[in-house]
Amino acid sequence: MDFARRKAAALAALSSPAPDKSPKGGVDAPIAPLLEVLNSHPDLFTTSSCSGRVSVLAQPQEVQGQGAAKSKKKARGGGWVYVSHDPADPDAVVEQLFGLSGSRAAGDELVFRFEPMIVAVECRNAAAAAALVAAAISAGFRESGITSLQKRAMVAIRCSIRMEVPLGQTGELVVYPEYVRYLVRIANSKMKANKKRMGGFLDLLQTKGLSGSSAGSNNCNGSNSQPVDHRASMGREVKIPSRKGAKNIDEYLVTKRRNGGSNCHSDDRGDSEIGKGSLEAQYFVNQNSSWSKGAEHGFGNAKRFTLEKLPENKNYLSTAALKISGEPIEKLFLWGQSSCVFTVGGEQRVLTFGGFGGPGRHSRRNCSLLLDHKSGLLTEMICKESPSPRMGHTVTSVGNSTYVIGGRGGPSEILDDVWVLQSTENTWLRLECIGNNFRPRHRHAAAAAASKIYVFGGLSNEGIYSCMNVFDTKSKQWSMLAAAGEWPCARHSHSLVSYGSKLFMFGGHDGQQALNDFYSFDTTTLRWNKESTNGGTPSPRFSHCMFIYKNYLGVLGGCPITGNNQEVTLLNLKHGVWFSVSIPMLSQCLCVRSSSVLIEDDLVIVGGGASCYAFGTRFNEPIIVDLHSVETMFKLDKKDVTLIQSCDASSTVDFSRDEQSGIIGHAMKSQNDARSGGFTDSGPLILQLEKKYAKLAKDILKKFGWLDLARKVRVSHDKNHVLFPVNEAFNVLNTDKHIKMEHGDLCTLGEPLAFSENKLAGDNLSLENALKILSSCNGSFLKDELAISRKPSKSPQTIMKELVSFLLESKGMSSQLLEQLPARWETLGDIIILPKTCFKDPLWESVSEELWPLIAKSLGTQRLARQGKIMPNGTRDSTLELLLGDNGWVTHHENGIRYSLDATKCMFSSGNRSEKLRMGQLSCRDEVVVDLFAGIGYFVLPFLVKANAKFVYACEWNPHALEALRRNVRDNHVEDRCIILEGDNRVTAPKGVADRVCLGLLPSSECSWATAVRALR
Repeated sequence: MDFARRKAAALAALSSPAPDKSPKGGVDAPIAPLLEVLNSHPDLFTTSSCSGRVSVLAQPQEVQGQGAAKSKKKARGGGWVYVSHDPADPDAVVEQLFGLSGSRAAGDELVFRFEPMIVAVECRNAAAAAALVAAAISAGFRESGITSLQKRAMVAIRCSIRMEVPLGQTGELVVYPEYVRYLVRIANSKMKANKKRMGGFLDLLQTKGLSGSSAGSNNCNGSNSQPVDHRASMGREVKIPSRKGAKNIDEYLVTKRRNGGSNCHSDDRGDSEIGKGSLEAQYFVNQNSSWSKGAEHGFGNAKRFTLEKLPENKNYLSTAALKISGEPIEKLFLWGQSSCVFTVGGEQRVLTFGGFGGPGRHSRRNCSLLLDHKSGLLTEMICKESPSPRMGHTVTSVGNSTYVIGGRGGPSEILDDVWVLQSTENTWLRLECIGNNFRPRHRHAAAAAASKIYVFGGLSNEGIYSCMNVFDTKSKQWSMLAAAGEWPCARHSHSLVSYGSKLFMFGGHDGQQALNDFYSFDTTTLRWNKESTNGGTPSPRFSHCMFIYKNYLGVLGGCPITGNNQEVTLLNLKHGVWFSVSIPMLSQCLCVRSSSVLIEDDLVIVGGGASCYAFGTRFNEPIIVDLHSVETMFKLDKKDVTLIQSCDASSTVDFSRDEQSGIIGHAMKSQNDARSGGFTDSGPLILQLEKKYAKLAKDILKKFGWLDLARKVRVSHDKNHVLFPVNEAFNVLNTDKHIKMEHGDLCTLGEPLAFSENKLAGDNLSLENALKILSSCNGSFLKDELAISRKPSKSPQTIMKELVSFLLESKGMSSQLLEQLPARWETLGDIIILPKTCFKDPLWESVSEELWPLIAKSLGTQRLARQGKIMPNGTRDSTLELLLGDNGWVTHHENGIRYSLDATKCMFSSGNRSEKLRMGQLSCRDEVVVDLFAGIGYFVLPFLVKANAKFVYACEWNPHALEALRRNVRDNHVEDRCIILEGDNRVTAPKGVADRVCLGLLPSSECSWATAVRALR
């Protein structure tokens, strides 16, 4: 019987009034809507289900002894003493248990249970099964999986919030009624969580749905590959750690990235860009995926979106979702694309090129798509020749021409080409450029000023760049600017926009962490300046959007996802003040690696999304944000408030005379003063508040950037007050209007004012309200005597520079070598690991015997090493160079697990720490796990030590890793539950034993996929 006939028969039985074969005889009412949605999908139908239940089961005791016949069935019969598919009544359960009088056989075992929702679904094919599993996992049913792919494709949707507690035997209970009531309360709370997840899954299916996996593929690159779901596709999670080291002056390049990681998979489909192996995916692992569910609002074609029940006093921007016509909307399901304004017949359109995703099998694209944001019409430009498929590139408009620069065409294909599209000819042309070589890169940022395109930063297989390259579109010549001013650190995934003759840059990732520094670049003086602003600076982020609207600079989206992901943070460029405005619709979107294009008052957001094991794959639909009310909102925020703008000779913004003498006139302090850590003429200040106001005050001070982070918050001698170090900006802001200075060292804030922490619930707390709330806390300003007397301690970098400077001077060597000192390093056990990019000059070898002890002394370590890349061979050997110390064996403690390894022979990925933590949080108590790429035990140990796996088969062929693996299972006392299989896993792996198979290998584990399937039960 084929799928269609089986589905028809199942649905007929489901709709029949006759009872089914289940003990209840019919479908549970709470799960009926979910079953209806699943069965309405052409590629799915349900075969069995339970909405979740609280029960007491009585079952015969298991017969013991040699003569006892062993049943093949797991269950031993029995029946329910009590069962409910709704929250249980504690008194009813107690009455049933303690009122038993002969209704059950004496000696029956009594077990109290809560069992969550479970649904068995037959799918038309593997693609539909994978899409359903990804959707279920994203809704919280993380134990879901494909149970069969042989005769039928079967999926089990389930989670692990079950409980099972023995109560004793019939007539011989070992618990009291109060304990039973306690168990019922726990079960009811689990029932509530179960119904919430079930509702979330239903909402997800109704709003996002599952794409028809049987539909034909429409690939704009001409691919005939298997189509997959655009919103929920199954995949493996990947981590690629990326680290930052010292800057090389010649190339402005830092850190060779370690393409290492034991748990990882990175195939050509995801490019390890934002798929399971991306930097973004690392930030999603432990985050709540509720924002990914979306909600059904019935958007029309370019109709303004109005959200109901918005807070009365909360500023928000209206939005519209576009109903796409013409080309299928799936062509805009992309991330890593780039967009700009493109003029067609005098009308402005949104041009989008490249990106990863699209119809059918997700891949890199090279489509040139034009979107009319007014009508929603999407068209594809037909060009004889186009740039190759790519992502992570830039698209920049200069006059009537559009330029594509760089990008990534594959895991090892980093591009440096430049293409131009003439709006009058609709023809792409690859340019032959002259001048300084432009190094291949992706995830860089570009902006145009006059006829030049300025490119900063980016990522390559060599490392992260901090150079500013300039492309002259007239002469087709590249040049690289010399460092001048406050030069930003190397970064990628940042944003760069132009504003007159200035460029503004925000955020990015430096290989270690997300950034929130804000720079300007003057294209006339060719100097960088780190800007000092007021208000609530945007949180650190990368892969975000930035735009200029009139005199405002806006930042939205990006990674990591925070509670403020549904707002845009705007900077008034005249006054240098940040403020936030809510965009409710962004709560349904994932604006990571999106593109933003401004056309008049409309901000068009195209593309973006992410892929992670926790919630599958998500793409955004195009939306429009109406910005016309932004200026009104800023006026609301600044009313009756004295604003401060630090201003000096290198100030970013040119102020008019009225502005200089009006709003900011008296508040002009030098930028040096503002950065001096809260020092005034009389010394640094602290704000003293009673303990009960501490949390509220700290939140406000941090939100507006008034807390001096160079000094510590501490408790007063009387233990009744908290002392907050505040900076000069806060002091100046309060001096005239809000503080009455008294004689001596003490000044008192204004009169107490009634307040509530609810005032902070809104994201748009104004400066005025913030000051009023602080005034109501009855605080006082004091001199920070402790800070005055404290001598600043030297950082390791400072100590290192002093020691090495003395060494170079004594040897008569150039002080320019100091530029090769490391700025960052890693710690593995007691070994400090320096980046490969430091100490590159051969001259260092002549003083190595004296140099390495000095470096170790400055860093407080006895052993020192320098990082090398992971060898691209089958055993993925480490090339770590031991600079100081006897051997490379090291013991590293992580997540409560002890890892030992020879770091000079085995790789260790610190970047997948959160993934190892997640593996340890799984419930594997009765499971057999097969790890096909065990290494030193990266995931073998979390499965055994933390997840309590019943048994683990560990396959590995690297002899150095095997030596460490054997030591690690012994040191963690789990050797009795682990078998180590030496050799090629395609030969040594067991068959038909596993409940779970771990595939963790970069760049791809595809060579062992068939082995993994054979290993499953």
